[in-house]
Amino acid sequence: MKTSIAAKLDQARQRLGDINALLSSEGATRDMEQFRRLSREHAELEPVVELFNKYRDAEQDVAEAQELLADPEMRNYAESEIKTGRERLVALESELQKLLLPRDPNDERNIFLEIRAGTGG
Repeated sequence: MKTSIAAKLDQARQRLGDINALLSSEGATRDMEQFRRLSREHAELEPVVELFNKYRDAEQDVAEAQELLADPEMRNYAESEIKTGRERLVALESELQKLLLPRDPNDERNIFLEIRAGTGG
């Protein structure tokens, strides 16, 4: 993973922690507009941070499996763990990149689609 993406995800994780602290404070509901804004931001950041945490866990698993390569008895197990861990890292990184794409401002809007019969033979 690129360091710029990892830095952005670390910032998102930190921001989510800040939002959680603000939402759990006793005066959070005094300003309902701010409460709504923070709740929306929390809902947007939570899936991204959750996936990033899974990515970090997978990195940790691969690192631990690489340490097991030195042990001859655990070598086969470690190789299989490294292979599955790297596949999981690739899949998680792809999902993270999709989640980090900028959202279209029209995503939240509804659409009406009218289908009419055509004329002709």
